[in-house]
Amino acid sequence: MAMPMGRTLVALRRATCSNFKNAEASLDLRHPAPLFLQVRTKKRYFIPPAVGLKGKLSENTEAKARAAGIVFRQQYLERPINIACSAGIFDPYIPPEGDARLSALSKEGLKQRTEQIRQSAASQLAIRKIKEHDSEFTTKGFAEQAQEIFIEAHNALAQFNKEKLHSLVTERCYPEMTRGNRYKTIRWRFVESLEPPKVVHARCPDMVSKGNLYGQVTVRMHSKQTLAIYDRFGRLMLGSEEHLKDVLEYLVIERHLVNPYSRWRLHGKIVPSWAPAKDPIIKTVMIPGPELKPGEEFDALSYQVPKPEAVQWNK
Repeated sequence: MAMPMGRTLVALRRATCSNFKNAEASLDLRHPAPLFLQVRTKKRYFIPPAVGLKGKLSENTEAKARAAGIVFRQQYLERPINIACSAGIFDPYIPPEGDARLSALSKEGLKQRTEQIRQSAASQLAIRKIKEHDSEFTTKGFAEQAQEIFIEAHNALAQFNKEKLHSLVTERCYPEMTRGNRYKTIRWRFVESLEPPKVVHARCPDMVSKGNLYGQVTVRMHSKQTLAIYDRFGRLMLGSEEHLKDVLEYLVIERHLVNPYSRWRLHGKIVPSWAPAKDPIIKTVMIPGPELKPGEEFDALSYQVPKPEAVQWNK
């Protein structure tokens, strides 16, 4: 009785499963595919090996980077240049010691005069080259033109007129004139000429190529000027607006002779080695005051400025 009962249960089970599969097929039921999300991707960027490890041979990191698919950007070791002006003063003029103090009739004055005549041979050759490109160039008229360029350039500097200053000075001279002038007030005035300006030196060098000529003319200028520089607080740093000062300067005026649209511009100044030292700049410093409590007022008459402590300097 047990055996027929077991066979009956197995047959009933098979029939139930077959009916369930047929019903699932008739309804076209499909289970969705499992969804998998990548939590972390692989690191595909290139990590160069450590530098300076002992026992490891130095390998070419650039070749490794290319093998990994990374291309380094090519670096160009280039420096931009400007051919509108030269980079410096060629064969600078050496002013004689005691200029504007020695008389031409004295013994030392005659020696300086003869030495200038000997050195003027190279200047004459340079002036001939300059006249080939600038037919209106004359030493007498150019000295007055250089003085006008000098006055206009310094007036533009005092007024902070950058556009006009760029047309009067070269690209080499511009940063030298404007460096450190931010937040400062400049008061400059040209009073008079003590001696007429004159051309003392001329050179006509070439740069980059053989035919690329630049004309450099040194002009001696002896005049009276006033200069006063104020800081951002309006306090006087250097000079005075009322004090007249005799100034002896050697100006270098340059022009790109090959360019027909170029003009004569201020290129620099020559400071002789025997020139006196400049006046020190008066700086504005902050003196710490007393710490006041709320409701207290500062009494300037009874307050004593603390003296700085002595500092021992060792060389």
